[in-house]
Amino acid sequence: MEKRQPDYKRIYSDIIEKRNPENKDKCISILNKQVLSLFDILNINSLIFDTKNKNTLIENQKHKSYNKDTILGILVYQKKYCLNNTQLANHFKLSRNSVAKWKKQYRVLLPDF
Repeated sequence: MEKRQPDYKRIYSDIIEKRNPENKDKCISILNKQVLSLFDILNINSLIFDTKNKNTLIENQKHKSYNKDTILGILVYQKKYCLNNTQLANHFKLSRNSVAKWKKQYRVLLPDF
């Protein structure tokens, strides 16, 4: 059975039209992509919504999930920019423990670590 993903392009287009039409210019380059990656979704989410409230950030973090491709992308980002686990966790608003677990789990796929 095939897993279906939400149509993020349509969802975010509707949100921009209704709530933040002034941000349309910032988001149009992301929304014009054929397929949106998790990085694109996180980027557009930060452009649209004001996430300065700490409680909101904590609550939203509970509902994030990452697939294998996204995790590998995050670990490649760490290697590319020479970040330690703490810096990477802060950048993507993750737990340091999650980063360490992913590095152990995907060590075979990323032998440079």
